[in-house]
Amino acid sequence: MQISFPDWLTPQFVYITLSAVVAVLIWIEGEMLKGTDGKLPQSKFFQISSLLDTSWFFISVVMLYVIDLTPLAVAVPAAYGIYTVFGWVYGTKLLKRKGIPDSPKDLVIPTKYIAYSQSFSLIFFALCLLVLTSPWLPLTQ
Repeated sequence: MQISFPDWLTPQFVYITLSAVVAVLIWIEGEMLKGTDGKLPQSKFFQISSLLDTSWFFISVVMLYVIDLTPLAVAVPAAYGIYTVFGWVYGTKLLKRKGIPDSPKDLVIPTKYIAYSQSFSLIFFALCLLVLTSPWLPLTQ
């Protein structure tokens, strides 16, 4: 028995939809960090979400090579890769100013980094929505 999927349910659609979910998770993580004044929340949800959005960088790099993305859709994994790499650099720079703590329990995420992440999540979510709706928009490709 062969399972058939609708024409719109492509690997690109699944990847872009999951990317939009990751954008929402980044926003939620930022709100959780604000609620703890930058201290890492002691929450399973936060831990799993952080692991997922860190893993999404590697998943995004693989998706660039594994699935057939439209030219507009290539912007999604590219943007996530740029955000992650610049985030590592920016976060390290911000932490060095205050001094890198010896223990993760002493780590306080700077508010500027939280703002960076949440700003990205809004733009990234909008980009995902644009890519998902682009087949129905009057865009020339």
